[in-house]
Amino acid sequence: MKNSPGISKALGLTHPITIQKGRNAEVWDENGKRYIDFVGGIGVLNFGHCNPKIVKAIQLQAETLTHYAFNAALHRPYLDLMEQLLQIVPIDQPLSGMFTNSGAEATENALKVVRMATGRTGMIAFDGGFHGRTLAAVNLNGKVKPYKDGLGPLPGPVYHIPFPSQDNGVSFDQAKQALDRLFQVEVDVNNIAAIIFEPVLGEGGFHLMSPEFAQYLRTFCDTHGILIIVDEIQSGFARTGTHFAFSHLGIEPDLMLLGKSIAGGVPLGAVVGLAKHMDAPNKGALGGTYSGNPIACAAGLATLEILQSAEFQASTQHYIETIEQRYAKWQQQKLTPWLGRLTGIGAMRGIELQHPSLGAGTQVLAEVLASAREQGLLLMPSGPAKNIIRLLTPLTIHPETLNEGLDILEHILAQTADMQ
Repeated sequence: MKNSPGISKALGLTHPITIQKGRNAEVWDENGKRYIDFVGGIGVLNFGHCNPKIVKAIQLQAETLTHYAFNAALHRPYLDLMEQLLQIVPIDQPLSGMFTNSGAEATENALKVVRMATGRTGMIAFDGGFHGRTLAAVNLNGKVKPYKDGLGPLPGPVYHIPFPSQDNGVSFDQAKQALDRLFQVEVDVNNIAAIIFEPVLGEGGFHLMSPEFAQYLRTFCDTHGILIIVDEIQSGFARTGTHFAFSHLGIEPDLMLLGKSIAGGVPLGAVVGLAKHMDAPNKGALGGTYSGNPIACAAGLATLEILQSAEFQASTQHYIETIEQRYAKWQQQKLTPWLGRLTGIGAMRGIELQHPSLGAGTQVLAEVLASAREQGLLLMPSGPAKNIIRLLTPLTIHPETLNEGLDILEHILAQTADMQ
C-alpha cells in the first residue's frame, strides 16, 4: 500500500499500514491487527501512547482554554511549563527559553538567537546529523539525500565535519584534524556563530559523541566566542536514561533544542539556554501564533510529572537492562553473523546489521522490518546505510510486552543467519 491519493508522494513511508488506536507500547491498525510498537512515533512517545495522565491533562485544559497566542497575552500553562522545565535542565547559569511548534522550528529559532547574540552567521554541524526539514534547518543536516537533493542554494554558511564516536570508528584526532583544517582552509574562526550537534545521533545511527571531543569543543568555543547548540530533540526526556543526553558528555551547552517527547505526543518544541543569549534578539523577533499552545503546554506539564516519578525511572532502568542483557545473549549465542554492534547509550539503542565479510546489511534490515511487521512488531531503520535497527520503544512499556517484542525480533534475526 502506498500513500493515499491526494497525499504528496514526497512524504516517506516505512510501514504501509494505517494505525487506528494506541495504548502504551501497543497499536492497532484499522483492520484490528495488534502491533508492538518499537518506533514510538520516531521518539515522540517515550511515555507511551495515550498515557492516562497526559490524556487527562489535555482534556481538562481543552475545557478551560484551547488557545491564546502568547505574543498577545500570557497564559498560565506556558508560564508554568517553562518554569518547571528550566528547573530540570542541568545548567548552572541563569536560563530562559521559548516554546515552538516542533523540533525543526526550535532549530530555526536557535539559529536566529545565535546570529543575534554573536553578530556572526557561520555554523558548524556534523556528518550524519539531523536537525529538521525546514529550509535553514535542512542545511545543517549531514546528509544530502533525501533532504537537500534538488533544493539548490540553502541558507548558510554551514560547514560539516566528521562526528567522532566509538560507535562509528571516527576518532577524536580525526574530528579535531577536520576542525583544524576547516579554519585553515574554509572559514575564519571569527565568522562562526555556533556549533550544533546531537549528543547521540538519531537518524545517523544512534552514535554517542565522544565525550573527550565534546569537552574539547567546549573549551575551543569558549576561547573563540562560539556558542554550542545541543540538539536534544530525540535524545531528551530520558531517552538515554538521563533527563538530557548532554549529561553523558561532561559539558554544558549554551542553547538546547527540545521536541518530540516533550509533550507526550502533542506538537511542541522549545529552545532553552543561557539567558544572556536567549534575551539577545530584539523584542518581537521570537514567537509564533501557535507556539506554546495551552493544550500542548498542559500535556508538557503532565509529561514532566511522569518524567520525575520513581515509577517511570524504574521502568526506564528495567528497559535499559533488558535490552543490554538480551543483546549480550544474542552475541553469546552467535544468533546470526549479521549481528553487529549495539550502538548508543542507555535507552537510546541501535542494533547494527553488519556481516564480517558481506558488509552492511541494508537489504537484510529491509527484510527484517517487513517480516517483523507481519509478525506484529514495528521497527525503524537508522544509519547512513539504513542497516541499524533504531529502538525507540516507549519507556513505559510493560515488561511482558517488551519481552514479547524482543522474542519476535530474536526469531527474525535468527532467520537471517543464511542470508547473503
